[in-house]
Amino acid sequence: MNFSSHPTTMSLRIAPTRRHLEYTDETPFFYLGDTAWEMLHRLNREEMDYYLENRARKGFTVIQTVLLAELDGLNAPNVYGDKPLCDNDPTRPNEPYFAHADYMIAKAAQLGLFVGLLPTWGSHWKSENGGPTGIFTPERAATYGRFLGARYKDAPLIWILGGDQNVDTPQEMAVIEALARGLRAGDDGAHLITFHPRGPGQSSDKLHHAEWLDFNMSQSSHGAPDHDNGLFTAHDYALQPPKPTVDGEPRYENLNVGFYNTDAVNVRRFDDYDVRQAAYWSLLAGACGHTYGNNSLWQIWRPGDKGLYGAYVPWHEALDHPGAFQMGLMRRFFESRAFQKLVPDQSLILDGPTFGGAKIRAARANDGSFALVYSPRGVSFTMRQDVVTRPKVRASWFDPRYGVEIHLHSTTSPGIQTFAPPTSGRGCDWVLVLEEEK
Repeated sequence: MNFSSHPTTMSLRIAPTRRHLEYTDETPFFYLGDTAWEMLHRLNREEMDYYLENRARKGFTVIQTVLLAELDGLNAPNVYGDKPLCDNDPTRPNEPYFAHADYMIAKAAQLGLFVGLLPTWGSHWKSENGGPTGIFTPERAATYGRFLGARYKDAPLIWILGGDQNVDTPQEMAVIEALARGLRAGDDGAHLITFHPRGPGQSSDKLHHAEWLDFNMSQSSHGAPDHDNGLFTAHDYALQPPKPTVDGEPRYENLNVGFYNTDAVNVRRFDDYDVRQAAYWSLLAGACGHTYGNNSLWQIWRPGDKGLYGAYVPWHEALDHPGAFQMGLMRRFFESRAFQKLVPDQSLILDGPTFGGAKIRAARANDGSFALVYSPRGVSFTMRQDVVTRPKVRASWFDPRYGVEIHLHSTTSPGIQTFAPPTSGRGCDWVLVLEEEK
């Protein structure tokens, strides 16, 4: 699978439509993230190379990871024996640890990848019962932010604040705002900033109007199959002023459904179909991209590790689970058309499932050049074809499993039509493409 990569020497910005991200030369940027939260904490440099090269080949564009990691990230050293901070003081960073992070960021840039970098996991700034905010005060957060901003001013990054926690108190808000101000002061505003909330949740609930929040992020989380994360995206899409939005943590491949279930034999696990369903639901609801996750990869699980949530596949094997390949197929499919023109529009669908796992989602190009309709269970639906305002319209089916497009027919009639996908049932999801016949 070949992907064209844009030079990461170009920074990212919010597009004028305020619905997607773009490079500074106006080329649209498709956010396709992978969650490797514990990478800096648990991989050596050779392993980082292996991981990043794999993700670049598969078409990912953003690697989401954390400097002060979740799993005892302050006190358990990285593989080279280095802790991130001296005496757990964020104003006293430990240089060898950050040199390891430098290596990863430089390698990612070499491969055309951006790093979605969390300065800290939320447990390190979250207060307990209204007490102190972890290791951070506003003053410490500002100093730490300035250090990071200056150090990575010229690196291909997106700053992600939060780290699986929400802002619930004035003290916590003061810490987060100070961290954002510090980053801005350090990098002169060179990078976009978003916020990874506690799941299920959305950054927009508390922070949509924050001046420093460039785009929204949701965490639709891992609670149940057929959980329509498109509702998160649609909520953000309707807000004013408009900001791009992305699901930064949906259901993870090979993770226990409900994630708190630990029976490795009988528990239901999310599979590649669950991954695809969440991705297409969110994108057709108006997201600027999507994030993939895998239960073994986020925690960099190895045999012999305690592991969380039933992890049992070594991380280097989990790299090639089918959902990861299918995310690359999805990116290629959307980039083969002017995806930045898409507007979610459920009014296209006149008859078809409106709730549950078979729920249809539809979007159209704002210039009438094409439309996409996702049927997660391959259930028939009826729609208006006049949404594509061209003399002759080509209809085809896209198979999200294998990336194949099947020509259905071409027509000059803009009338109402019922479409029946080639197969139906769980795992038989299809995307209808209506576009100008050329």
